[in-house]
Amino acid sequence: MDKLDLKHFRIDSEIELKNKATSYPMEISDKKVKNLLKDTRVKLGKWQDKLYAHGKYAVLICIQGMDTAGKDSMIREVFKNFNSRGVVVHSFKVPTPLELKHDFLWRHYIALPARGKFGIFNRTHYENVLVTRVHPEYILESNLPEVNSLEDINEEFWEERFNSIRNFEKHIAENGTLIFKFFLHLSKEEQRQRLLRRLNKSEKNWKFSPADLKERKLWDEYQHAYEIAINSTSKSHAPWYIIPADDKDTARYLVAKILYDVLTEYKDVQEPELSQEIKNNLEEYKEILKKETL
Repeated sequence: MDKLDLKHFRIDSEIELKNKATSYPMEISDKKVKNLLKDTRVKLGKWQDKLYAHGKYAVLICIQGMDTAGKDSMIREVFKNFNSRGVVVHSFKVPTPLELKHDFLWRHYIALPARGKFGIFNRTHYENVLVTRVHPEYILESNLPEVNSLEDINEEFWEERFNSIRNFEKHIAENGTLIFKFFLHLSKEEQRQRLLRRLNKSEKNWKFSPADLKERKLWDEYQHAYEIAINSTSKSHAPWYIIPADDKDTARYLVAKILYDVLTEYKDVQEPELSQEIKNNLEEYKEILKKETL
């Protein structure tokens, strides 16, 4: 498992989600998968330190998926070994009144990671072409100049949104942001089982909402919206990866390994060297500290 074949996950041509697997046979034990994840996230954490010191790239990781796909636990487990000063997680909820008064990308733009840092979007700017496509009535809340009724939310409207997203991602990529977009591809049956577990385990009850069942009835509409979004916006500088998500441990390892394999190809990311003057005086500095008395 030293090298994953990215062509199994990276989207470089048009796809149909129904033809993409929701599980990925690792052909090794569950314990081995967990150990691989542990080793990979340690190496990712060390690479993050170099990125922080290097300071010329930012990394944006976008995680999307249906309810119960494992977004929260994915973030917790994959980035466990990161230095907290170098990573910021944003979980985008329903837009606030202030956010609705701005263009739909505004709240995402101001949350972008600075160079030297990782930014993780738990749900992302794609909510604006996913949830709103399934529930176009939400668009009316933004009070847009050219949208006065649901009839105004047509294919031209959605293509303009996709164009805005493509331009947004191209712009930040050209300015040093490395973009990864992961869709956690869950089967409908696995979602059913996970919702049942939420109901059966008292400590998980708080995660459940009756709205989950209402949204589940719109499964096909969401799958269609995801398919269009992925096909419209997977580019070489901002690729989508479809991650089989029925098994959480496997999904976490795949995300961690893809990140590590791609990021370590940036050979210019190294800790900056000390100036020659400091190098020449290292022994002197050590002696000063050794002689210091408290």
